[in-house]
Amino acid sequence: MIYCCGASMIGKIGTIVRKQVSVHQVPVLYCPVCQKRHVHPAVKEQFELVVEYAIEDRVKETTLYDRLDPKMLKKWKESSFSFEEEDNQESILREQIDLALDLLRICKPDYDWADLLKIRLKVLSEKLRNLEISKENSC
Repeated sequence: MIYCCGASMIGKIGTIVRKQVSVHQVPVLYCPVCQKRHVHPAVKEQFELVVEYAIEDRVKETTLYDRLDPKMLKKWKESSFSFEEEDNQESILREQIDLALDLLRICKPDYDWADLLKIRLKVLSEKLRNLEISKENSC
C-alpha cells in the first residue's frame, strides 16, 4: 500500500502520459486529495516496456490493459485498500474518510501527520458533498 497526504492511495484504471506517449487503461494508484498518480508497482515493468515500444514505433497513444494478465489484475484489485470504479465513487470516498478519521484518532502526538489528515478530510468531505449534490440534481 502506498501512502500520500496522510493516508492510503486508491487503485484505479487510468491514463498516464510518459515521454509524450499516452498509455490508457493503466492500473494506477492515485490520491483523491492532491491528485498524484503512480503506475501500480505490479505493472511498472510492463508499463515501461509499452512506453519504449511506442517510442520506437512512433506511436503517441497505446493501451496497457489488454496486455495484462487477468489473474494479475484480480490480485492487484484485491491487494489495494480501495479500488475505484465509476459506480462506487461514493463508497470509496466514505471509506477514505473513515480511514482518515481512524488515523486521526491515533496520530495525536504527531502534529504534522494530524494536519495532513485534517486537510485530507476537508478535501474528501467536499468531494463527497459535491457528489451528493450532483446526484440530487440528476434525479
